[in-house]
Amino acid sequence: MLDQYQISLTRMLEAEQYREAKELLRFLLQCQGQEKRHYEEWANLLSWLDMAFPVGSEAAEENAQESGQDEEALRAELLKPPVQDEAYISQVLYIMRNHPMMDQQQLALERAVYIDDPGVDAAILEWLKDESLHPILQFKALQCLKRRGATGEIRLRRLDEDVMLEIEATPLSLEEFPAPVGDILERTIAVAEVDDPTLPHFATELWKESLQFLYGTSAYGWMLRDEDATVDCFAAALHLTLHLTVYGSANDDDIRDTYGISDSLRFRYEQACRTLRGIAMLLQTGGDEHQP
Repeated sequence: MLDQYQISLTRMLEAEQYREAKELLRFLLQCQGQEKRHYEEWANLLSWLDMAFPVGSEAAEENAQESGQDEEALRAELLKPPVQDEAYISQVLYIMRNHPMMDQQQLALERAVYIDDPGVDAAILEWLKDESLHPILQFKALQCLKRRGATGEIRLRRLDEDVMLEIEATPLSLEEFPAPVGDILERTIAVAEVDDPTLPHFATELWKESLQFLYGTSAYGWMLRDEDATVDCFAAALHLTLHLTVYGSANDDDIRDTYGISDSLRFRYEQACRTLRGIAMLLQTGGDEHQP
């Protein structure tokens, strides 16, 4: 159950459901029998969320949603403080660079978007040079820079590959990725929802997380080929990984038959499977290792 709660908490933070995340953290802190380090992590995260999103901001979020306020305007209202002194900027950047919990580093990046100081861009770019940085943090930092209006190319080490990326081309949502990325997910959902109506949600979350790891790598470039065979191979691999993640098992033969993976596509399909399964394993273990 603890693993399920941790997964739920991560998804809430990813979806910016901060009020729900706070409620879950308060519940977890009331539970008994867990290791001390878990309680410390939950308490630290709750403290940061309370500071970043006080009670008043939650009410503002609900009112804005009811009135149909623009999402970006709402984000700015919640995350941009009225006073941005040197101490505040230093605190946000310190958490971004040094906090042991990646969730809090991501929250710091969210706040950094709205800091009115041109030096923040340079601080983030310098931080991105750290080759040990988690792939998801790299992607979130690129999104932060794009939201801040930064442009230009940056060379990064991602999953043991040297990649050159344009900051302004970074997708800010699933809809902003190139069409083949969406085609792969749609193909998987169309098949998966026939067996289990809950699977499309999990497929979408797993795909979003996988893209944050793969963006800019050779595997990402491969999936962008506008070919039906490429869509089939990655969709089948996503389906297999989804079953292994949710159910703990999968029937490889049935999945290959369903997606039309012929013998000639078998090698490409297995490459996609290794890539996505490796990422899923990292996500389940906390992602301490960067290479799938």
